[in-house]
Amino acid sequence: MRRIALPNNRKVRAGLGIVAFFALVAAFGPVVVTHVLHQSASAVNQAEQLQAPSGRHLLGTTQTGEDVLAQLMVGTRTSLLIGLVAGTIATVLGVVLGVTSAYVGGKLDALLTVFTNVFLVLPGLPLLIIVASYLKGRGGWFLVALIIGLTGWAGAARVKRAQALSLRRREFVTAAEMAGERPMRIIVSELVPHLAPLISSTFVFSVVGGIFAEAGLDFIGAGNVNSVSWGTMLYWSQAEGALTTGAWWWFIPPGACIALVGFAAGLINFGIDEISDPRHRAVVRRKRRRIIRPVRRIESVEVGS
Repeated sequence: MRRIALPNNRKVRAGLGIVAFFALVAAFGPVVVTHVLHQSASAVNQAEQLQAPSGRHLLGTTQTGEDVLAQLMVGTRTSLLIGLVAGTIATVLGVVLGVTSAYVGGKLDALLTVFTNVFLVLPGLPLLIIVASYLKGRGGWFLVALIIGLTGWAGAARVKRAQALSLRRREFVTAAEMAGERPMRIIVSELVPHLAPLISSTFVFSVVGGIFAEAGLDFIGAGNVNSVSWGTMLYWSQAEGALTTGAWWWFIPPGACIALVGFAAGLINFGIDEISDPRHRAVVRRKRRRIIRPVRRIESVEVGS
């Protein structure tokens, strides 16, 4: 099967570049905060309350004198880890249940479809708030990511089941069955690779959805507000009246980071769609021809003259 060179697409490159930047911040941010900026995400300094951005505090300070940039860099790791773990759990469950249900069929398909529909009709956000509120402060960020992942897989499973059903009777699947391949090998080696663009797209949005869900839970106080993440930064800025006091440097940076991650996910999704959709590729080729032909005509006229 032909490999898809994702970096050749500008949208994918831009989206992956943004994601890579945040990944670097998550990996090395706490080290930079401690050894380069000589700050702490939790150090309280009452003498430096709500200071605007300056040379000492590049993004200002909070109501209790904590450095906003230090909190932003440390919180990036927590938010990205929660999004990554939640997205991985949701994607794995969606692939396993959706593709297996479509290929095996019969009673197992009916059972898994009912199971998926139950999770679909459950009010996901209220359920997430109730569970997170009950477990608030216990289990750390991993438990929050686990809850988000276990409550957010059903929609992706339905989409993957529908796509797998369209591939179920294709020639390559029939050939593998006639060759005596086991069902699990057919699912892993034949169906899943053909669903790779869809899986990668849903994975990206599951990760972003996990980040949004964590930020939302923390913002309303249902998460662990004693940790440092983008969501807890928004929670404390709202609780301490940063908006009314004009302390924009406290709530705009985490909000901008969340929005930027969502923007990167959109770019990656559009780029993957352009790469994997033959119709879209044909449209792009026609547009390029329309642009190239006038340029060639101009060049030929200049050479003739």
